[in-house]
Amino acid sequence: MALLKKDKVKPVIRSSSKSGVETSPLRPYLLPKLAPCMDACPQGTEIRRVLMIIAQASKYERSQQEAFAEAWRILTEKNPLPAVCGRVCPHPCEDACNRKDKDGALGINSVERFLGDWALAQGLDLSKKTLPGSSETTGPYSEKIAVVGSGPAGLSCAYQLARFGYPVTMFEAFPKAGGMLRYGIPSYRLPRQILDAEIDRILRLGVELRTGCAVGKDISFDQVRAEYDAVFVGIGAHQGVRLGCPGENASNIYSGVEFLRLANSGNPANLGSRVVVIGGGDTAIDAARVALRMGAKATLLYRRTRNEMPAIEEEIVGAEEEGVEFRFLAAPIEVITDGGRVVAVRCQEMELGEPDESGRRRPVPITGKEFVLEAESLIAAVSQHPDFRGLETLAEGGWAKADGNGTTGVEKVYTGGDALSLGLATIAIYQGRRAAEAIHRRFRGLESETEPELPIVKSDRVMLQWYQEALRHQAAKLAAGERLGNPWEEFTATLSESEAIAEAQRCMSCGSCFDCGNCWSYCQDQAVIKPATPGEPYRFKLEFCNGCNKCKENCPCGLIEMR
Repeated sequence: MALLKKDKVKPVIRSSSKSGVETSPLRPYLLPKLAPCMDACPQGTEIRRVLMIIAQASKYERSQQEAFAEAWRILTEKNPLPAVCGRVCPHPCEDACNRKDKDGALGINSVERFLGDWALAQGLDLSKKTLPGSSETTGPYSEKIAVVGSGPAGLSCAYQLARFGYPVTMFEAFPKAGGMLRYGIPSYRLPRQILDAEIDRILRLGVELRTGCAVGKDISFDQVRAEYDAVFVGIGAHQGVRLGCPGENASNIYSGVEFLRLANSGNPANLGSRVVVIGGGDTAIDAARVALRMGAKATLLYRRTRNEMPAIEEEIVGAEEEGVEFRFLAAPIEVITDGGRVVAVRCQEMELGEPDESGRRRPVPITGKEFVLEAESLIAAVSQHPDFRGLETLAEGGWAKADGNGTTGVEKVYTGGDALSLGLATIAIYQGRRAAEAIHRRFRGLESETEPELPIVKSDRVMLQWYQEALRHQAAKLAAGERLGNPWEEFTATLSESEAIAEAQRCMSCGSCFDCGNCWSYCQDQAVIKPATPGEPYRFKLEFCNGCNKCKENCPCGLIEMR
């Protein structure tokens, strides 16, 4: 167990006054705080609670299976796709984890993936919302809602509305649901059986799915608005951005999203033996690794250095391991063609100048420094944007505009995800949920609820030395040579039950009591009341307290404060 006091750690005890008792006007109180992992999560997932439920199952007389089920229920209150997000989310929560200042950040993403896979194996179904203080479900309601697009934003919005009890119809232009999750992410990162299983579970809540039906083309946007009481638009960003250099109209040039869509649809492009990929984001990395799996030598050209690449670090490392060639500080200036086809790319060497609006140093051309890369095809993965044809009333400068609840300037229309701006799948899921809640409030005449703002507890407020050292549990994965032998299969394993439990037990429960008993043990004045029932809050008999501060100074998670 990670939550054990090391024998070496001594309590912090203040020296006594001459009278034998040190007194102070300050008194202890419990000030709940926000763990930094939760603050960094776009969804605001109750990460700490999920981990501690798993870690303390036996302490609270739950079976481990009961703890897994409860933790999964908490996850799916806000996110119906934990097995998916456990694979594709770049986990900003881990970057913020206080444990990184001790022995390594917690593997939050790995535990989420474990719970997602475990729930699928157990056949657990998503649940409808219940009335406060009751087991009775909300709804059914009569207002009909259309969801345009079945990517992460659309799936999230449809899920939450179906949970409330609304009839939902989801329109998808492509043959299958999933949006960018299906058509933009390779199967070795996100197995299709996992994606299908989590989507099917949403549909079982009563969501109607119409595939091969593009709103704005197969059915007009005005007709959808007329037939439904609310419309959520989550169309994603499926249009690639052009390079803006001579020769880019060649027949064997593809945008990153186009190339991946073809590959993921089972109709891969004919790349030849040598491909150049332009870009430094996740789409560029995915495109290069897919090209490699299709038998081409892949060279990735990026105008900044590796440190500035916005792609997920694990994916960059994976590309390096598999043999993608990287050419940094270089940008294309001309596509050389022969007979209307790419044969080479003329490139300009760059250096980094002053920071731009993104905070990264601006790439500046080095005069007279050029080189040529031979290529039998080229993939431009520099950016992408939504296609608003048929939905032009929503677009402003190429993107939709909405407030924090997804409300647009078009009557009864809401939006979220990449229709607003390029972002993470977990951000799209959050925006879909917020829009669903806004739609529900509008129909039911409810006021918006604001969550209290809590202080964030940092590592300097946590007793890092109190927790036993426990290194992070890394999921097993195949070496590069082995994974390329079976190129489309997932090569990273899910944690085992024992590994997931051990990883959850590394959680330090930052800012929230986990019943360690330190405050009770170190109080010599019996001013701390230990609860008879585990899980109940500790209390203080302030009339017995002399303000010695021992309880605060010996609270490992940083919950107790003095005032």
